[in-house]
Amino acid sequence: MKLKDSNILIIGGTSGIGLETARQLKENGANVITASRKSSEEAEALGLQHITLDVMQFDNTFTGQLPEVLHGLVYCPGSIKLKPFERLQVEDFRNDFELNVLGAVQVLKAVIPILKKAEGASAVLFSTVAAQIGMPYHASIATAKAALQGLTVALAAEYASAQIRFNAVAPSLTATPLASTLLSTAEKTEAAGKRHPLGRVGQPQDMASAAVFLLSEQSSWMTGQVLHVDGGMSTVKLL
Repeated sequence: MKLKDSNILIIGGTSGIGLETARQLKENGANVITASRKSSEEAEALGLQHITLDVMQFDNTFTGQLPEVLHGLVYCPGSIKLKPFERLQVEDFRNDFELNVLGAVQVLKAVIPILKKAEGASAVLFSTVAAQIGMPYHASIATAKAALQGLTVALAAEYASAQIRFNAVAPSLTATPLASTLLSTAEKTEAAGKRHPLGRVGQPQDMASAAVFLLSEQSSWMTGQVLHVDGGMSTVKLL
């Protein structure tokens, strides 16, 4: 993947998709820095550099712990608040927006000057299939992630001349700790898998592989794209 010795920052890189992305990047020789509210035993076992950062209470001095040049950024904090619209509070929408959109905005404002120094960097943001297709009980997260996709394509246009690529990955249901209540039994997992044309739910490896591809030179002519890694959920209808 030609990622050896590149410096990659992963926001939310200590569990789930972020942790698997960190693992794959390290296997490809990248220098990985994770940033989240707390580290994890799994992340520590990989020997990753960790920075304490809460994007809901943002402190941009965290950049002082970063290398002088960043070649890539992954923003993958997530939330799942699946409720009927009438039970969702305005505060639910506000929290999802602050975590998924404003958190990304603040991180990007802080690190874009460092990404520019690479003279060829890549930023990968994580969306959801629910921003593409209508799904009941997803109003809050779909709203936030749709905004994140708008941010992705807008920044792709603005920073193309600076050689910073912006792309997004839009997963469907993935077997991560965040989704544990939705996949808590074999029956739930089987039923969820059957809703996808490819017959299974996503795995962290599926999403991480897509993110690593978008960070690598193999995707050097891709920007402003939303890559749907969703088992066919967004585009395929079985008859």
